[in-house]
Amino acid sequence: MAGQRFDAPSIENTPLLHYLLTHTAMAGRPGAGPALALSLVLVAIVCVFTGLCYAELASMIPIAGSAYTYTYATLGELVAWIIGWDLILEYAFSNMSVSVGFAAHTVDLLDWFGLHLPLMWISPAYLPTGLQDFAGHDLYLPGWHMGFNIPAFLVVMILTVILVRGIRESARTNNILVLVKICAILVFIVAAASFVKPHYWHPFMPNGWTGVLTGGSIIFFTYIGFDSVSTAAEECRNPQRDLPFGILATLIACTLLYGGVAIALSGIVPWHSVMGDAAPVVNALKRLSLMPGGERLHWVRLFVLIGAMLGMISSILVFQLGQARVWFAMSRDRLLPTVFSNIHPRFRTPAVATWVAGFVVGIPAGLLDIGTVSNLSNIGTLFAFVLVSIAVLILRYREPERHRAFRAPLGPLFPVLSIIFCVVLMMGLEVLTWLAFFAWLLAGLLIYFFYSRHRSEFAGMR
Repeated sequence: MAGQRFDAPSIENTPLLHYLLTHTAMAGRPGAGPALALSLVLVAIVCVFTGLCYAELASMIPIAGSAYTYTYATLGELVAWIIGWDLILEYAFSNMSVSVGFAAHTVDLLDWFGLHLPLMWISPAYLPTGLQDFAGHDLYLPGWHMGFNIPAFLVVMILTVILVRGIRESARTNNILVLVKICAILVFIVAAASFVKPHYWHPFMPNGWTGVLTGGSIIFFTYIGFDSVSTAAEECRNPQRDLPFGILATLIACTLLYGGVAIALSGIVPWHSVMGDAAPVVNALKRLSLMPGGERLHWVRLFVLIGAMLGMISSILVFQLGQARVWFAMSRDRLLPTVFSNIHPRFRTPAVATWVAGFVVGIPAGLLDIGTVSNLSNIGTLFAFVLVSIAVLILRYREPERHRAFRAPLGPLFPVLSIIFCVVLMMGLEVLTWLAFFAWLLAGLLIYFFYSRHRSEFAGMR
């Protein structure tokens, strides 16, 4: 919502699309302000196109799996490697973002009980815009400092231990957690409505459509997981009717809830005051609870805290599980060392892959701020969806007669729109994010051509 702001303009901190169009540098990513609600609508539209493309690709393979599994079975090893390597980036940095957010909520929960930990052990070591208190005083200047976000690291490692020992996903438990999250969101919206100051909504689009685009680019990772609906094509009685309905219903519900939070939050505090805040909702409630007439928000803040933290725990669990399974699958296909597909003799889980995934997420989560890690999560996710959409077009050309339980409507229109919109959202991210992403892809390709392709199950056929 608030974007980022640095002391001086620089090309690396400028959104790529802005730099390509104007050839001028900016002092950070412009915020969407209250128009973050429009950013969420934009992201939902993009997710409709990508979700339907994902559904078509998944419906061609009669097994459950990830984009890596589907592309390996349809487009071969190299494309599957790129998507698998990209999924590692997506899952890892998504969970880093959630872990940093969880840590901020943990600190707020301790504060609710009157407990305060040393700042250096609850703050990331890297703070690109510094750290300020509620009064705007600098606690840390921009850049690196001595510190480590211990709560972010600990939550990942504790959940890693749980995953190594084995956990069975329960639909009932998941439904309860989803219900708690929805209740927490609705409680916040209702409670905040009494404290809204309409003048905070003006101007509604403080940075125009540039802010809306960059807002969508940075908020995209909150929709990660919607594509799980698209893998159910084989289970639908009428996939052509039921699958689009399921995807649209999921996205509409998420957009209404997220949009309600964005509108309520920007109505109770100035939108630019949440810059760099990993827990903007509960911190906004804290500010209001300290004001005259805001005493009743003290307990609302606790309920929202608990709901948010339970939701984040479930998200970290699911995506740590997913990341470890990608490491496991790529190792099983001999694209990564076979040690990653070793099964624990007692717990029957991919223990090595799970531990590696835990440290890959936990250590950076302790060092980096939420803006840095969410940027890389977003570009990784969007690139994966671009590849899925391209795969749909290629397979329609190469294998037009292949059975598809579901086909995205209107010929090539949806895959093409998916590619265009995802690339536009990617270009709303900063130049530095693009450079880091290209470095990640280059590292992956070097590993593939110098190691993986010589050890894979198809190596002897070349």
